[in-house]
Amino acid sequence: MDTTLRAFNDAILRRQSVQSKDDNIGSAQNKSNSLSSFVSTLIPVLLVAGVMTLLFLILRRRFRRQYAPRTYLGALRQQERSPDLPNGLFNWVGPFFKIPDSYVLNHGSIDGFLFLRYLKICVAICFVGCCITWPVLLPINATGGRGLEQLDLLTFGNVVNKNKYYAHTGIAWIFFSFVFYMITRESIYYINLRQAYLFSPLYARRVSSRTVLFTSVPDQYLDEARIRRMFGRQLKNLWIATDTTKIEDLVEERDKVAFKLEAAETKLIKLANAARLKSTKKGGAHHDDESHLGSTLDGDDRGESGSVAARWIKAKQRPTHRTKPIIGKKVDTINWSRVELDRLVGEVEREQATHRAGEAKFVPSVFVEFYTQTQAQAAYQMLAHHQALHMAPRYVGVDPGEIIWKNLSMKWYMRIIRNIATIAFVVALIVFWSVPVAVVGIISNINFLTDKVPFLSFINKIPPVILGLITGLLPSVLLAVLMALVPIFLRLLAKLGGLPTLSRVELRTQNFYFGFQVVQVFLVTTLSSAASAAVTKIIQKPASALNLLAINLPKASNFYISYFILQGLTISAGLLLQLVALLLARVLGKLLDRTPRKMYRRWARLTALGWGTVFPIYANLCVIAITYSCIAPLVLGFATIGLYLIYLAYRYNLLFVYTAKVDTKGLVYPRALQQTTVGIYLAIVCMIGLFAINVAIGPLVLMVIYLILAVLYHLSLNAAIDPLLKYLPKSLEAEEESLLALEDGHSSGDRMANEKGTHIDASNRMGRNGATSNRGHMPGDKDLPAPPQKKPNFFSKWLRPDKFTDYHTLRRLVPRDFAEIAYAPETERDAYYHPAIASPTPLLWIPRDAAGVSRQEVKHTSRHIQMTDEGAHFDEKNKIVWDEHSGRPPIYEEKVYY
Repeated sequence: MDTTLRAFNDAILRRQSVQSKDDNIGSAQNKSNSLSSFVSTLIPVLLVAGVMTLLFLILRRRFRRQYAPRTYLGALRQQERSPDLPNGLFNWVGPFFKIPDSYVLNHGSIDGFLFLRYLKICVAICFVGCCITWPVLLPINATGGRGLEQLDLLTFGNVVNKNKYYAHTGIAWIFFSFVFYMITRESIYYINLRQAYLFSPLYARRVSSRTVLFTSVPDQYLDEARIRRMFGRQLKNLWIATDTTKIEDLVEERDKVAFKLEAAETKLIKLANAARLKSTKKGGAHHDDESHLGSTLDGDDRGESGSVAARWIKAKQRPTHRTKPIIGKKVDTINWSRVELDRLVGEVEREQATHRAGEAKFVPSVFVEFYTQTQAQAAYQMLAHHQALHMAPRYVGVDPGEIIWKNLSMKWYMRIIRNIATIAFVVALIVFWSVPVAVVGIISNINFLTDKVPFLSFINKIPPVILGLITGLLPSVLLAVLMALVPIFLRLLAKLGGLPTLSRVELRTQNFYFGFQVVQVFLVTTLSSAASAAVTKIIQKPASALNLLAINLPKASNFYISYFILQGLTISAGLLLQLVALLLARVLGKLLDRTPRKMYRRWARLTALGWGTVFPIYANLCVIAITYSCIAPLVLGFATIGLYLIYLAYRYNLLFVYTAKVDTKGLVYPRALQQTTVGIYLAIVCMIGLFAINVAIGPLVLMVIYLILAVLYHLSLNAAIDPLLKYLPKSLEAEEESLLALEDGHSSGDRMANEKGTHIDASNRMGRNGATSNRGHMPGDKDLPAPPQKKPNFFSKWLRPDKFTDYHTLRRLVPRDFAEIAYAPETERDAYYHPAIASPTPLLWIPRDAAGVSRQEVKHTSRHIQMTDEGAHFDEKNKIVWDEHSGRPPIYEEKVYY
């Protein structure tokens, strides 16, 4: 929903930008319609957002599954759920604000928690930017003397006196330094939180934290004995990836046939039950079904399959299909599927045994599990092979569910080729994206081309109403579709680049999409808006080109005022309403979900965010605000409000609606912080350009000096923090063990550990076993132990993140008893096998009926594949009903924390 709405908003704003350019061309230099444009945007957007918010307030009371699934969904563990909110129109707001953001960290994901934190940081940057820039720059711009009007009066372009540019320079130094400090501070915060999270028992005991993936492994090292000699006694388990092409096809065919059988059995039972209900309503003689059910089943268990159903329907009504489309033989689906499963189940089991025995063809990737996280980190940080690009790159903390298995078979040279090709393609896409956008723009002005292109004259014959739709609505829809396809396409390219895990794909997609956002959504729009607004004057007086651009570049900020209004109001309201998701769930569910399995899957599936395409959108908004901070400070105010509303919407959804499918361990956060610095550099370059155009030598030199200092500081910062973003420090390992020993009631003899960051209170202990922990409460409330330092004031905490948000403080936020990390022997054995190798034969699930058809089908089908009719039944209207209250049907599988 949010992706579609955001794409449509971008389309409308691009069209609005084009319109505003046309309005400016040929107009008087000092005339402005910026205020009227602002009002004309604000009023309808406020009305739409108000209606959407009102609908949300009404609908959330009725559709709990859509608006608060995390409070009760049976597919979630108790510790994954969120607290219930009151069901009134407004009485839920107070309790909502009382839930700390850290609840997302403890009951959701670290990525979700850090996404909320990033939005708050963006809001803080923009708000402080208002406090820094507005008292100084707004009066200076307003009294600049150029005679601009309305909102343009408050921009850099209204200043004539070059000496006043020193004020812009000084404020820029202060504000940009503040932004750099915030990025540095948050980088320190993330590093400490990451270390506390990865050292916690919840994570450190997982098999993924103790396993290293080696890619591009030479053929001679695809040997278990050789790998074991390399790592010695530290090695616990070893999985050499195999070519699974054949077994994947077999498992896919087996599951396809199995679910075809499940659907056919459900259809058969539904038909028989419908006939029984119809007969009962007519007063038929079949009211004694239950009394004869036992004897019927006993007799028909040894008799012909489907004899119970035959009492109600004819043989020709049984489900059938053709073995090949159109020309295939028509067969009874149930009987055919049973025979096919006898063959396929045996073939799959034989192939699985072959792969487990190591007799299949190997591919150049190896998973190595160690006994401890420390040993895995040592193997991850070392140079594994003496030749370049062999047994590299390496990855640690890989969740089996995130592995892109096809990419494990790549040789090192193929990985390099794909990487270069995809990056080049993305660069070309970003650069030439204006071409399809221009085509859409041509469609919007197609009626003006009829005079220039004779063969298009037939367009003039189109009825005005249809022509209006083609030139008005169609371009916006097409552009919205194009914008919605961009993140999908970029994520696909990231996968094709050869990355082995979904988390790495998200991180690369984050880079790709941020580049697209900055270039196409920001730079192209800004520069084209400024240039087109001045093009007529430049043609008339070419010598005045630089001066006109200096005046009109700040005016382009008016477009982004509208952009922040639209993003802040409609996107936040749309995120809450989730209208498309609601309609899909209510309408498509009834049309497409014909079996209990499909009903359960739709009911249990939560919306998941793609971090690689969510972070860049709001990083770009922050970049826009920073870039215009000293050129058009008014943008910062609207950015503050817009980003805060978006933060509130995402906060609600991350607490009550969304889930996390991909875990980057929070690495999206420091990357977003780094991308935020683009706003600083763009702002500096713009100011240098404006000072150069206006020949303001002093401010120009000062900004060049600041640019040099900023680059040097940024390089030093990255050099300092990069290793801490990749590896875990040895110094904290022993300290963490001492703290955990204290929390479990054992003295470690370490005085430092006795004083810092422990959970040793008996009533609050959250140790490794979690035996005495308090699951009902959440971090951030009174159950947390005392912090290692006295509570600081706001400025002390802000100025000293190394002290007041250090490792010992932040480890108190990390959940200790979220789940018991223990694995069944077969789970641990199959952890890093391809899913097809470990895939069990599925359990079929059909609804029970009163006539006993389902129970006979279960007995007959179970000779070929397991099937059950428990947990679902047909009601008196012949509709399938399953036990939503428990949320644990026969096909439920407990989540394994790898």
